[in-house]
Amino acid sequence: MAVASSEKNAGPDDGQDAGPGKGTDRRRLISGPGMLLVWLYGVMVVGAVSRSAVQISTEFDKAPLAYSLSAIAGIVYGFITYSLVRGGDTARRAAFVCCGLELAGVLIVGTWTLVEPSAFPDATVWSDYGMGYLFIPVLLPLTAMYWLRKGVLRQQQPDVAA
Repeated sequence: MAVASSEKNAGPDDGQDAGPGKGTDRRRLISGPGMLLVWLYGVMVVGAVSRSAVQISTEFDKAPLAYSLSAIAGIVYGFITYSLVRGGDTARRAAFVCCGLELAGVLIVGTWTLVEPSAFPDATVWSDYGMGYLFIPVLLPLTAMYWLRKGVLRQQQPDVAA
């Protein structure tokens, strides 16, 4: 029986996590809904990093907190995108934790911008729970965490061969 090259000698450098009970194909993170998540996070990386780079370089003294938070959001989005593309169990856990931190950031900053708008003379990516980005900043981590968790539960179910 021929074995696909991605299944031979599984190790950390060939698309799979090594170790007992492991063997999660890294490509699984970016298949199906995972590809949509990677694409959306990629768009958010470009949007947040571009926006913050321009704002920090041209008008940082106007709203340093807001622009710094947008830059942090871009870095968070970049890390999650990288983790989803990298794949494997470790990357899945890292992406899940980072999505939780992202969600906490969106909720904290979103609430802060509503409670004390004077602290934010200009909007951040996470202002008003991401309203300027069609609420994608609050919906994306929820969706990603659901999808990542669903993948873990699916892997833990025993395979039933017919």
